[in-house]
Amino acid sequence: MKTTAKFFFLTMLAALVAQRGWGAADDIRRDATVQVVERVLPSVVNIMCRTQRERRGYFYDWWRDNLMPYSQKLPPQLSAGSGVIVDEAGYVLTNVHVVEEADEILCKLSDGEIVPAEIIRGTRKSDIALLKLVSKTPRKFAAAKFAAPDDLLLGETVIALGNPFGLGGSVSRGILSSKNRRATAAEGESLEVPDWLQTDAAINPGNSGGPLINLRGEVIGINVAVYRQGQGIGFAIPIKQVSETLADIFTPEIVSSLWFGARLAGGVLPLKVAEVQSGSPAEKAGLRAGDAIVEIDRKTPKSLIDFNAELLAAEDERPVSLVVERAGGKKNLSLQLIPLANFFNADLIKQKLGATVQPLTPESAERFRVRITSGLIVTAVEKNSPAEAADLQKRYIISAIDGEPTVDALTAARILYSKKKGDRVALTVTVERSNGNFLNRETGRAVVTVR
Repeated sequence: MKTTAKFFFLTMLAALVAQRGWGAADDIRRDATVQVVERVLPSVVNIMCRTQRERRGYFYDWWRDNLMPYSQKLPPQLSAGSGVIVDEAGYVLTNVHVVEEADEILCKLSDGEIVPAEIIRGTRKSDIALLKLVSKTPRKFAAAKFAAPDDLLLGETVIALGNPFGLGGSVSRGILSSKNRRATAAEGESLEVPDWLQTDAAINPGNSGGPLINLRGEVIGINVAVYRQGQGIGFAIPIKQVSETLADIFTPEIVSSLWFGARLAGGVLPLKVAEVQSGSPAEKAGLRAGDAIVEIDRKTPKSLIDFNAELLAAEDERPVSLVVERAGGKKNLSLQLIPLANFFNADLIKQKLGATVQPLTPESAERFRVRITSGLIVTAVEKNSPAEAADLQKRYIISAIDGEPTVDALTAARILYSKKKGDRVALTVTVERSNGNFLNRETGRAVVTVR
């Protein structure tokens, strides 16, 4: 009987050892850090950018601002950075300063495959850019998940993933040293991004754009900089700010010129409605701030990007069905997107500011005798209008409103639509003045009160 009991005990112990892996020599090394790296690393990409440089020269210094310089093409300049896939459709987050001057972007996946990418949108103010992997065939990519906003523990273990010095995929571990440090870019230029995360995990040149993750494998920040004057001090943009930027730069209005009119919080699920524009399709559909979107066309959205992709699939002008949670109950809504061009135009800008504008192109720039070929040029200013009060004049060129680039009248009108009477907007304005054979270009800021 004792022999039978002993045999039974040893058999159960052997099964338990096999199940837990206690007998395997290498399993003891697979701690929480190793396991989370194995899970998240497939979503990290190494970014290679090619930039075509030009050699410029001038016969005399005083010709510098008057004659077109001759240029000689040089071999493309290569730079390296990092990124993280945040949606299985192939959307990648990185830093703007990694890709902003690139003529060609290539992303190397964790398995060594190289996939080209294109820039969807980015803002220098946030230093966050969204890319899209351009695969020859439709496929699903491994995607990382976001941590909940502000779900941070001072001193918790964090892991920085990326491509330091272009050497390839790399892992470094440290702790979260500060939740709200402030810093400037390495070259001394302020990025206007307050409250960065600070860590002693090694973040070197090339790590920029890669994820900073916690031991649950959730992205808590996007690596952005290293403090050159110190040892073991690196910074990351908190995921809360990343989510807010993503909610601004990936919308139907920006991606496909369709008016939705609601801003969603881009963090964890379920997606929450942050604000709704007055008179917009979202408001007409019955969406309210605070609603939680649980379904779109009978599908549960996996992310903000997934939700917007479903909205964009409605370009055939069919209505989109939504299910939202509100006050403990569920409501069924029907949403119809509207092409922006049907609503936003230069007349709305004139109505709000009292200035008539036209978009600049190489052809129109030649007609107006200006060298700038992007933005909006003022062609007329109403008397006693807000534009006149702000000293706007003909031939002034508006390149941004409240920091958002105005590439066309539609973009400017969309920004101004949400402004109420009495609101103040800051215009970035450039003026070109001819002084004999010289051309002077001045850029400044004009504050206009919306009427």
